[in-house]
Formats: sequence, C-alpha cells, structure tokens
Amino acid sequence: GFLFVILSFVWTDLPASVVNGIFFPSPTQEHWISPQNATSIKTMHPTSIHGVEDMIRLGDLNEAGILRNLLIRYNERVIYTYTGSILVAVNPYQLLPIYTPDQIRLYTNKKIGEMPPHIFAIADNCYFNMQRNNKDQCCIISGESGAGKTESTKLILQFLAAISGQHSWIEQQVLEATPILEAFGNAKTIRNDNSSRFGKYIDIHFNKRGAIEGAKIEQYLLEKSRVCRQAPDERNYHIFYCMLKGMAPEMKAKLGLGLATDYSYLTMGHCTECDGRDDLSDYSSILSAMKVLMFTETENWEISKLLAAILHMGNLRFEARTYDNLDACVVVRSPDLVTAASLMEVEPKDVMVCLTTRTLITRGESVATPLNVEQGLDVRDAFVKGIYGRLFVWIVEKINAAIFRPPSSETNIIRKSIGLLDIFGFENFFVNSFEQLCINFANENLQQFFVRHVFKLEQEEYNLEDISWQHIEFTDNQDALDMIANKPMNIISLIDEESKFPKGTDATMLYKLNSQHKLNSNYIPPKNSYETQFGIQHFAGVVLYETRGFLEKNRDSLHTDIIQLVHSSKNKFIKQIFQADVAMGVETRKRSPTLSSQFKRSLEMLMRTLSVCQPFFVRCIKPNELKKPMLFDRELCIRQLRYSGMMETIRIRRAGYPIRYSFAEFVDRYRVLMPGVKPAHVQEDLRGTCQQIVLARLGKHDDWQIGKTKIFLKDHHDMQLEIERDKAITDKVILIQKAVRGLKERTNFLRLRSAVTFIQKVWRGYQSRKNYQIMRSGFLRLQAVYRSRKHYRSYRMTRLRVTLIQALCRGFLIRQTFWRRLRAVLTIQAYTRGMIARRLCQRLRAELQRRLEAERQRLAEEERLRNQMTARRAKAEAERKHQERLVQLVQQQEEREREEKEEARRKKELLEQMEREKEAPVDHSDMVDRMFGFLGNAGPLPNQDGQAPAGFEDLENIPRGEEAEEEVLNEALPLPDEEEEDLSEYKFSKFAATYFQGVSTHTYIRRPLKQPLLFHEDEGDQLAALAVWITVLRFMGDLPEPKCQIVINDGSEKIPVMTKIYETLGKRTYKRELQELQVEGEVRRRSFNHVQKRNSVRHKLVSLTLKRKSKITEEVTRRLTEGDYGLQGNSMLEDRPTSNLEKLHFIIGNGILRPALR
Repeated sequence: GFLFVILSFVWTDLPASVVNGIFFPSPTQEHWISPQNATSIKTMHPTSIHGVEDMIRLGDLNEAGILRNLLIRYNERVIYTYTGSILVAVNPYQLLPIYTPDQIRLYTNKKIGEMPPHIFAIADNCYFNMQRNNKDQCCIISGESGAGKTESTKLILQFLAAISGQHSWIEQQVLEATPILEAFGNAKTIRNDNSSRFGKYIDIHFNKRGAIEGAKIEQYLLEKSRVCRQAPDERNYHIFYCMLKGMAPEMKAKLGLGLATDYSYLTMGHCTECDGRDDLSDYSSILSAMKVLMFTETENWEISKLLAAILHMGNLRFEARTYDNLDACVVVRSPDLVTAASLMEVEPKDVMVCLTTRTLITRGESVATPLNVEQGLDVRDAFVKGIYGRLFVWIVEKINAAIFRPPSSETNIIRKSIGLLDIFGFENFFVNSFEQLCINFANENLQQFFVRHVFKLEQEEYNLEDISWQHIEFTDNQDALDMIANKPMNIISLIDEESKFPKGTDATMLYKLNSQHKLNSNYIPPKNSYETQFGIQHFAGVVLYETRGFLEKNRDSLHTDIIQLVHSSKNKFIKQIFQADVAMGVETRKRSPTLSSQFKRSLEMLMRTLSVCQPFFVRCIKPNELKKPMLFDRELCIRQLRYSGMMETIRIRRAGYPIRYSFAEFVDRYRVLMPGVKPAHVQEDLRGTCQQIVLARLGKHDDWQIGKTKIFLKDHHDMQLEIERDKAITDKVILIQKAVRGLKERTNFLRLRSAVTFIQKVWRGYQSRKNYQIMRSGFLRLQAVYRSRKHYRSYRMTRLRVTLIQALCRGFLIRQTFWRRLRAVLTIQAYTRGMIARRLCQRLRAELQRRLEAERQRLAEEERLRNQMTARRAKAEAERKHQERLVQLVQQQEEREREEKEEARRKKELLEQMEREKEAPVDHSDMVDRMFGFLGNAGPLPNQDGQAPAGFEDLENIPRGEEAEEEVLNEALPLPDEEEEDLSEYKFSKFAATYFQGVSTHTYIRRPLKQPLLFHEDEGDQLAALAVWITVLRFMGDLPEPKCQIVINDGSEKIPVMTKIYETLGKRTYKRELQELQVEGEVRRRSFNHVQKRNSVRHKLVSLTLKRKSKITEEVTRRLTEGDYGLQGNSMLEDRPTSNLEKLHFIIGNGILRPALR
C-alpha cells in the first residue's frame, strides 16, 4: 500500500526533475512520489514558504531556499533582497513605481533593515556612513551583461543628488553626464538593449556639509571594434542612430547624411531599430545635456562631423589590383570618399593613398608598399576605431572639466567621496575575442575584491581578535587571477611580449600560452594544433577565446600614414583629439603602450582606490535571456548565484559580525547609554567599560563578542544601539533646552514687568489728556457734521436737477443728429438708386437700338434678296443672317461686360496697390539717392557731374550770364610764379583718393555728407565732422538757413558756442544720446513702422553735436513727425538762423578742441 502524508510545502530531490542537483517544483504541476523516494521529502521552513527580506533569516539555508526566496519576491514584483548589507537586485525588465520622490524621502536617514530592501537604502547608508565615519565610501555594482548595473548606478546618482539637498548646478551637471556617456558608450546587444560597452568609475565629491561639489569619471576599455562590426541582431553605438533620427534636415544635408540603412557600419547586425528606445527624443536629451555640461555649438558640430565621416568611411569600397606582381587595391571613387575627406578637411587623394599603401621607414628612407583589399579594409577600420576611441576619451575629459572641482589648498577643508563602479559584466559569447578577455579579467579582480573583503579579511580579523569562530569554506579565484595577470609569465605578459615582436603572430602567441600554462587546471588548451582557441576556467564558468586578431587589438596602434594624414588636416578638432599621437612626430614616434598593459595599470589603480574605501555591494541578477518581464529562468539564476558565492556569503553574514568598533570608538559613541561613564581618553579599562555597556543594553545571552581590541556586533545590534543612543541624546537635549528656555523666559518676564509698570504710569497720564482733547474736538465735529449734512442735501437736490436737464438736452441733440443722418442716408440711397436705374435704362435703350437696327437690316436684306431668289428662300436667308447678327450682338455685349469687370478689377487692384504704397514706410535715403545720385560722379563742374534725373532736365539749360560770372568768381586765383617744383606727389586729388571714405572725391559738393570724409574712431568726432561740414555749407551760402524760425526762451541762445562745444566733448554724452535715439527708433518701429523710416538715426546724428535741453514746440514736433528735414545740420542751427560769426566760432571751436578734425 501507499502512505499519504498531507503537507503544504515540501522539498524533494528527484533525478528526473533535477537541474544541477536542485529540484524545482512548480505549483501548477503534480509530482507522484513512490514510497521508495518518500525519504527525500523534507518539510519546508515557514520562511521559505512566504519569503524573507534578508536571506540571512532563511530557515532552509541551501541553494533551493535562496532561489525560491528570490522567485517568490520576483513574482510579487519585489526585486530587491538583502543578504546582510549586500543587496541582491533582480532585473524586472519593466518600469516599477518605486523610484518616486516620496520613496526617496522614505529611505532618507534610515538604517538597513528599517525599511524594505531598496537600492535607495544602500545609497542612503553610503551617504550617512561617509558623514558619520568621515571615510570614503564605494558601491560596487556587479552582474552579467543585461542584469541592470547601469540603471542601478543612475538610481544611486539620482538619490545622492536629491539627498544632498542643494539642488545646485553641479548636481544637475553630474546627472546630465549619464545620457552623453550612454549615447557614446552603450549599444544594443543580444543580451541587453542598453549594454555598457565600457567601464566607468564615478567618484562623487562632497563637502563637509554633505553637498555635492564635484565629480570625476574614469573610463575603462571602450569596445572600439563595435564601430566597425556588430554581431547579428546587434547595433552600433546609440549616438549614430540618434543623430540620424534627431538631427535637423538642413544639418544632415551639410553632412551628407541619410537613413541608418544607408550605412554599412550600421547594418552589419541587420538591426537599426531598438524596441523601447526613442532615438529622436534621446537626441534632444543628448543636446540638452551637452549644453548643461558646457559643450559649445562649435564642439557639437565638430563631433557630428567626425561621426558623419566615420559613417561615410564605412561605405568605401575597395577593388583588387596587381602592380609588379604585387597584390594591391584601390578605393572606388564615390561621393562617400569626397564627403568623408571634406568633413575631415583633408584631400581625397591623400585618403586614398593612406588606405591603399603603407610607408615603411628603413635606414632613414621611406618605402611605400601597396596593400591588398583585406589589408586596406583593416587600415580603414583601424583609422575609424582610432577616431571614435579618441573622441570618446575627449568627451570624458570634457565632462570632467565641467564637473570636477580641484580640492582646496586649505588643510582644514575636508572633502569625502562616494565612488560608483559600473563596469562591464561577465561575458561569454559564441565568439569571444581580446575584449572579452579584458572584460572577464576585470570581473575576476572585482570577484577577488569581493571574496577578500567578505571572506578573507573578515575571517582573518576574527582569528586575530581571538574570538570564537568556525571557519567557512568559500570559492577563491586567486589561482585564475594569478594565471591571467599576477604570476611571472602570465597570460597578459605573454600577449604583451608577443605584441612587441615585429614578427609575432596570433599562432606564435597561442603556442607560447600552451607551452607555459597547459598544466594549469584553470587553462584549457586547444584540442589539436589546428584550433585557434584557448579556454580559461573563470569564476563564472569556462570561456573559450578566439586568438585571431589578438595581437592587432592589443597593439592598438595607428600606422604612420594615418598620423601623417591627421597632421595634414586643416580641422583643428581632429588634430586636438590626436594630439598625443601627432606630437610624437612621424619619424621619431615611440612605441605606444599596449592596450592590455594600459588596462591592467588602470585596473590596479581602481583596485587601490576601492581598497581604501568602505565598500557596499549590489549583486544584479538577470532573470532570463529573453529580456521579458515576469519570466524567471531558474537555471540561469542559480548559475549566477553560484559563481557569485551567494551561499557562502549568506553563511558568513549569518555567522559573522559585520559591525565592529575599537574599544575607544565604542565608548565615545555609546557612553551616553550609561550615566557616569567618562570619555575614552581618561579611562584605563576600556574593555570592561564596553562589556558593561553591552551587557546593560544587549543582554548577556545575545550573540555578540569582545576581542582583543575590538567589539563585534550583528547588524540588528548596531541598529538597536543607534536607536537607543538617539533616544538618550534626544532626552539630554530636551533637558538642556528646557533649562535654557526657562532661564530665558524668566529674564524676559522680569524685564517685561518693569517695562509694563513704567508704560502704565505714562499711559494713564497720556490717556487723561487725550480724553479731554477728544471731548473738546467731539463737540466741534458734531457741529461740522450737522452743517455738512445740510449742505449735502442741498447739493444732492441741485445735482439731480442738473442731471435731469443734461439727460433731456442730450436726448434732444441725439435725436436731432439721428434724424439728420437718416435723411442724409435716405437721400444718398435715392440718388444712388436713381443713378443705377438711369445707367440700366441707358444700357437697355442702347440694346433696343441695336436690336431695332438689326431688325431693319433683316428687312432690308430680305427685300434685297427677293430680287435674286424666291420670297421664301429670301426670308429664310435673311432670318439666318439676322440670327448671326443677334449672336454677334450677344457676344459683343458679353465682351463689353467682361471688359467692364476687368476694368473694375484693375481699378480695384490699382487702388489696393496705391493704398499699400501709401502705408508702406518711406526710405528717404533711397529716395534722395535716386533723385540726386547723379551728383556723385566727378565732372568738370561741381553739382553738375552727371545727367539730371527725370523732371530736372530743364536745370541743365541754365542761361549763362550771372551764373557764369559766379562760376568764374568761384574759381581759385592763379598762384604767383615761383620756382618750378614737381607737385604731383602733393595733389589734393591723390590725397582724397587715398584717405577719403566711401565714394567721396576731391570735388567740392554742395550737399551734406552721409559720413565724414576721414575715418574717426570716436563717435563724437564723427558727429562733429558732419556738423562742421553743414556749417561750412551754410557759411559759404551753398546750403539755405532754416525756414522755420522758432523762438525758444529757455536761455540756451545766451550760452556761448564754445561752452556748448565743451559739453559735447565727453564720449558718454554721445553714447547716451545715441542709445536714446536707438530706443526711440525701436519704439517707433513697433508702433508706427512708417514713421521709423522718416525719423532714422542717421538724420539725427548731427543734431547731437551740440548738447542742449529745450522744450520742443508743436511746430517742431509736426516737422519731425512729417519728416520735414530740410537740413541734416546741428540742432541749434536747425532751430534758428545763425550769424556768420556764430558759424565761424563753431567751426574754429571744433578745430581747437578736437585735434582729430584739424
């Protein structure tokens, strides 16, 4: 028979349902168990049934219990779980409403365990541990590609920016660095739509108040090969697709860009779209972030030019050729070649030579060797990778220049930091190359840091402190790390060594690796001599690496031809990003360090930085490979939990003591819990004091231990002690506040009582005097009120009567106006209808006359035809011609109507055009130029140089007589005969042609100048020169005096001319009045556009020369409004005629006081 036992939840272990030794039961499936296997059934602990927030509290401490706990919480959309202070985050692949500002406030200043697990809790503890312990913190976020490391980093940044409480510009800059780095360093891969293809360490700096004051970003190993090739269903970096989607069409036209499908570098993975990403809006976010981080418009344009050049370079095509029995190639001429060359500002032929030949320098001589098609493609890809890699480094340096603040030189200024490490996750693809080796090497270092911090250092400290402890076994990856990079003849050093040999190949490198490490258990040699792969047993599993291309990628160097091409470019930006390469020169260029050595050195610096910080760990778990929400792949998750050492971590966190204080630190921090305990520096038995405090607060039987120099506590012990400490400090603070407030209030009370007594005495006397005055003034006011009431009633009666009379008069006037206008309207209507009726009658009479004439013609025609044919035929023929004439009359009538309509339309358009021309602003300058432009050419007579315009022809035929005599008088007198001298070099015409501005010549003209003859830097000198010229014209009689004589009695006419000139010498005077004129011009341009043209600033420049305050009369205002600028002279000379003496004083005064005019 069978034994039936009813259990709610059980564990069982059946071979048919085991995945790597663990059975995963499903609640929707039935599993029949035979009596032979009944012994494998185990009752499930209650903590495994419902799940726990901290896996240290799990009753079933095994892999199945850990996995089930994560599964239960994941199905409930709870993605965060604690393992002590380590946070396990399962990627939900969807947006959850748990990152709002309210959540940030909930997790602020809370210890781990007070609130449900959250990434904000880790960030909060980082921040407050930094402030409390005055020690740098770091948060190491690890996990596979696609596990959510980048998003976790952004959430921690968001929390730190919010919790610092400053909301400053630097915080916004730190946050805005993320979109730029993601655009240039992230791409869609098979496992992740936003995979970071580089590592970054963000060091956020805080001042002593806890506010963010700067940051610095370090980048590691950008995957440059992705620019040139991508695996199926993968994309290039986001920035290319965002630029092609979001850039304005006119800018794309300048760069020669089209769609993403047009470029070879973007279509290798056959994937140009990414679900869940909006490239258009992302491009706008990138541009706004660049503005925040101080990228200029020129720099943005130069970056776009280089990105566009990369795309065009990818479309280049090579054709094979043979020269002198050597394989060679040529670049097919195409628009992409010309566009790429123009964007890099180099010659297309230089690009072709650089991509198809290689220059070798031997014994001081350079030899050009042709390249085949494959080598040409490699050179092109190396050039493109070099451009993009150096551009990325420049962008990171530009961001650091904006957000990094150097530490202050003052010794008392303390600046602490929180570091966020978001580095590429462990990678194992179908084909793994040199990049995967470096990435997995970095993950080995981080795993060793985790192992060392969580297991090694902790257990070593327990042994040193001589506390009761049972050693916990754990997986150590130190052997694999030694083989890769630490011990002599390691893999990295062998690859570097082979890269330095000129004849070193990937095959010789693999041979050396096999011969050196084939006996190492962590090294997997190739199965035969034909294979080009080797394997490494990493902490996360075995990874096979394809060695083809290893050395070329490790050398990471550019040929001298490429450096020479960059050096010949006219583009300063591309020279700037290649500055380090170009600076070495072509001939003396040293061998640059290999990529692996650079990466190893950067990684060592990173590990040193992390070792001096207090670390927090976030383990990101990827629930499935399909990137779908609410799908939990148990096999994938258990593999990640295994290689991350989560089982051992839970064990050591459960048994260990994560909180430890030295005796002095513990006494100084928690002595407030026991009254009478003195500070640590005045005590002798610190160990005994610590024991007393712990026994009093935690009890004797609780799990805490005291070592030789430190006391070891659990997480909940630290939380309990902190809560009690806060309570004790709060009680003491309240007591102090109570005493201080009592003393303060007592002092205030005594001072107020004496002040009140004195005020009462003074007030009573004042109140008695005031009451008497009130009573006296009350009677006077009563009399005044009675009289006012009487007058008010009289006024109201009068006002009512006046209002009634006004209403009757206005009604009468309005009715009169209405009837008058009504009669006028009726009269106009009657005349208009009569005119229309008469016109219609005339048109109908004319029509009747034409028809009668046609009828007479018909009768005459019929009578004429009767003599030639029968009467019937004659009548029919006459009727036919009559109808033709009627049709012709109808056509003529229609033609007349059309002509009338056309004439009416033409008149209407003419009226509209005249109305538009009437409303259009008048440009007096153009009008004057059109009318008097003929005076500008040199000729025999002044002012009669060219042909007169239309309407002025009669002025050319001036009768000679007095005019001729006047011209003769104007001619210069002959000079007395002197010694013959060559004066050709001193002719005034030659001076005028050399130095005069504009079209001015040496010929004397009788009109004002538009600009001074000579150039003056000072605005006052320019205005004074124009005013002096107008004064000279008036003085010579070539320009009339003002016709409008206005008398202004403000005393200005009594001020001497020289005084006025002195007042105008300062530059500020002209600048201020010019600004007033310009402001006035702006106002007039907005309100009355036609007035602005007439009152142009040029017409008023000269009037500023003599500064004068006056009240402008209505006549002057009218002239200014109507544009009556008879003269463009000085304001004083415009207002009234001046004597010749005043003109002479004005001319000579400006010559004396203004050296530039002499």
